[in-house]
Amino acid sequence: MSDTGDARNGDREVRITDVGALPDSPPSELRYRRELQVLEAVRRLFASRSIITGLIVRQIRSQYSQQFLGIAWAIITPFAQALLFSVLLSKAGTNTGIETLGVPRVLFFYGGLLAWSFFAGSLQSGGNSLVGNPLLNKVYAPREVFPLAQIASSGVNAAAGALVLPALFLITGHGPTATAVWTPLLFIPLIAITVAWTLVVAAITVYLRDLRSGLPLLVQLGMFSPGVLYPMSAIIEGPWRLVYTAFLPIGPMVEEIRSTFLLGQSPDFAVVATASISAFVYLSGCFVFFKRLETGFADVS
Repeated sequence: MSDTGDARNGDREVRITDVGALPDSPPSELRYRRELQVLEAVRRLFASRSIITGLIVRQIRSQYSQQFLGIAWAIITPFAQALLFSVLLSKAGTNTGIETLGVPRVLFFYGGLLAWSFFAGSLQSGGNSLVGNPLLNKVYAPREVFPLAQIASSGVNAAAGALVLPALFLITGHGPTATAVWTPLLFIPLIAITVAWTLVVAAITVYLRDLRSGLPLLVQLGMFSPGVLYPMSAIIEGPWRLVYTAFLPIGPMVEEIRSTFLLGQSPDFAVVATASISAFVYLSGCFVFFKRLETGFADVS
């Protein structure tokens, strides 16, 4: 019996050979890589446009529901800021270094802050649109539809804020100039850079929640960047204008919109071209960056 058992044990004996040390990670050729097809991603985004429309309506209804003033807050906020800056600077006199170039102060500031409020509102609401979003795992659509819907909602708010401009024209006696025909074209790079930075902030905020607390501070500080509340020429002159425009095109585009709409100045095509190229380079890079991080949004947020 023992011989049989020993024989069986002998049959079951496994020879262990030296196979070498196990690698710390699988070979690179065996790793899964999610192939990113940019054109296909854009096509899917365009196919999801009805979802974006539904999200816009949902956002506007939820934002202003059960509020007495409702969408009037889109007018009150930038107007109160413009009025505050006008009063403070009028008391400070001309030593502030901020020239309105013949435009009434309240109109000058309101024109800049209205464009800035679109960018700032998009960045804050769109940047937080993926964190804690209950629809993220319930709606089958590209994840960028959520920040894009917030950007469109901010555009609706900015359009509502523009309704006060005719009243300001009558009160101040200063209206739009003939060069205002350029203004709609200048909004294209402004929208492009807004979409780009909102996408990248939304993607980073999912993984780095500290950005939710720091974003309002960054937006407030950005309001004092050259071109928003005061002309770039007050600080930046010469070729450095184009360098600044290439890295931070939002301020120069706000200034160009205000200059063509209120000051009667033709666009500075060097600044506009630089800002446009920079904006669409940012947009391409930020879109690819967003899509690269997209696979982990549902798990982390």
